[in-house]
Amino acid sequence: MTITTTTGEGIAGPNRGRGELLDVKAVAATLDCSTRHIYRLSDGGKMPRPLKLGALVRWRSNEIHDWIAAGCPSVRSLKSSTR
Repeated sequence: MTITTTTGEGIAGPNRGRGELLDVKAVAATLDCSTRHIYRLSDGGKMPRPLKLGALVRWRSNEIHDWIAAGCPSVRSLKSSTR
C-alpha cells in the first residue's frame, strides 16, 4: 500500500516514516472518502484522535495504518453503566 501526502511524497507499507504526520486530505485519500467524513469519524471516536497543533489537525501515520490493519474498529472506549 502506498499513501501519498499532500506534498506528493509517497509512503510505502512497512517502510513508512513512523514520525510522519498526515493532514485530513491524506487520511481521506487513504480511506477513499471525503475530508468531512474523516472529521465525522474523528469527532465520533471511531478513529484515532488527531494531534492539534494550533489550528492544524494532523494524524500520526503509524496510528492510522495500525487502525486500518486492525479492521478500523471504533476507538472510543464505552463507559459501563452502573444501573
